[in-house]
Amino acid sequence: MKLAVALAWHALPFEDLLALVRRAEDAGFAAVFVDGDVSQLASRGDGDVLDGWTLTTALIAKTARIPIGSIRLVHHWNTARLAQAVATLERVAPERLRFLCSIGAQPADARFGLPFPTAADRITWLDESLGALRRLWAGEDVRLDGRFVRLAGARVRPLPRGGRMPIEVAGRGPRLLDVVAAHANVWDLNLPPLARCVSPAVAALEEACRRRSRDPASIARSMWIFTRPGLTPGSAALREAWRRWNPWFADVSELEIDEAAAAGPGAACRDRIESLTSRFGLDHPVADLSGLPADAARQALDALTA
Repeated sequence: MKLAVALAWHALPFEDLLALVRRAEDAGFAAVFVDGDVSQLASRGDGDVLDGWTLTTALIAKTARIPIGSIRLVHHWNTARLAQAVATLERVAPERLRFLCSIGAQPADARFGLPFPTAADRITWLDESLGALRRLWAGEDVRLDGRFVRLAGARVRPLPRGGRMPIEVAGRGPRLLDVVAAHANVWDLNLPPLARCVSPAVAALEEACRRRSRDPASIARSMWIFTRPGLTPGSAALREAWRRWNPWFADVSELEIDEAAAAGPGAACRDRIESLTSRFGLDHPVADLSGLPADAARQALDALTA
C-alpha cells in the first residue's frame, strides 16, 4: 500500500509544515496534501491562513522527491493563468504536483472580492475550466465563449511533458461526478469510508461514465481516511476529534465514526487503512492527520511507519 498523508485545516505554521513534509519524504510516504485555495477561515481568528499555491510551490522547492497536493478551487482562478502556473511548476519540478481541484464551499471568499455563485454554477464553471485546461496543456490556441470561461486565443508555453497533466477532482454529488467522468484521471472521494455513502456515489459515477462511453476503471480513486494514532477506537476523544475536523460529515453516527476512522497503535491504523483501501478499491489512500499540532503530527508519521 502506497500511503499518502494530509496535513490540512491551516493548523500549522510554514516552518512546522516543512519539517513534517521532509519527515514524510524521508519515511517514504507517497505524497503529502496541504491546505489549498481558501481566502480566510473564521475558525482561525488571527492565525495564519497560508495561500495554497504559494505553500505548494514552496514545499516542492524545499524538498527533493515527494509529490505535494493542495486543492484548487474554480472561482479562485482564471483558467488560462491556472494552466500556465501548473505548466510552469511541472517544468520546474516534473511530476511533483498532485493537481487536485473542485468547487469549494467557503462563502467567506466573497470578502476577498471573489465571485461565489451557486454550487450548480461552480460545477458548470469547473467543467468548462477542466476542458479548457486539457486543450491548453495539449498546446492548442484556445478560443472559448463559455458561461464562465472566455478565452480569446489563449496559449500556454512551456507545455507539460506529453501535453497533459493528471487531473484529480474531489466530489460526491451526481453533477460533480459527471465532471469526474468527463475530465478526471483520479476521483477524490469526498465521502466518509462507509458503504452507505460510497456505494451510491460509485453507482452514479459508473452511470456517468456509461453515458460518456468511458470505462470507470480508467479513473483511479483517492480517499482521505481520518487517522489518529494513539487514540482508542470508540473513545470519546476520537469521536470529538472526528466531529471537529469533519464538520461536513455531520450525518455520520457515533458508531459509524468508529467504523470510518483509523485509530489505535500505528500498526492497527495501517491495517485499518489497508482494509478500507481494499473494500473501496482505492488507488491512493491518504491518512488524514488534519488539525494535529506539530508534535502530534510528527508522532503520527512515526507511528504509521514504525
